[in-house]
Amino acid sequence: MAEKYPRDRFDEIPDDLHRVGAHRAPRPKGRGWIAVGWAALATVVLIGAGVFGLSLVSGSISFHGSPNTNGAPSSTTATATSTPTPTVVPTVDPSLSVNILNGTTTEGLGAKASDALTAAGWKIGAVANADNTNVAATVVYYADPAKQAAALGVARSLPGATVQQTQDFADTGADLTVVLGRNYTG
Repeated sequence: MAEKYPRDRFDEIPDDLHRVGAHRAPRPKGRGWIAVGWAALATVVLIGAGVFGLSLVSGSISFHGSPNTNGAPSSTTATATSTPTPTVVPTVDPSLSVNILNGTTTEGLGAKASDALTAAGWKIGAVANADNTNVAATVVYYADPAKQAAALGVARSLPGATVQQTQDFADTGADLTVVLGRNYTG
């Protein structure tokens, strides 16, 4: 049972009393969206600055003009060489293994390329998705210069493919690595 205390001066609230201190008015509605808006704007600005900074570092944006500084168009005349450049003949070497990486968002494109290369006489090592799914052009990579002819043979079997020497795929266990781009339709 609750005890009843006698009334005192603190129980009477005067009519002219204005509340102050802990008794504040409620916040107006929609006031929290201002902070969200500022945070979103700051996020967009920081992401934009980061993308711009990374593109400058990676070299995809260049602020350099043409090497010709006087404004005249540069001339590109070919000079004849006295020795002909030897041509590499594309070959098919079934003893070499080929890894295929799908650099697109098209599902099953690696399997189609695998079927095409198997039909052309190549031994397929692995078929997987590449880390980047926004690759524009199909490239056949080789590490050993002696395998350039074989890389050209693989490129001939995949319409639109080019070849490039690099050490990036040297430790994958395959002799050649194909990265499929959007230009390959299978």
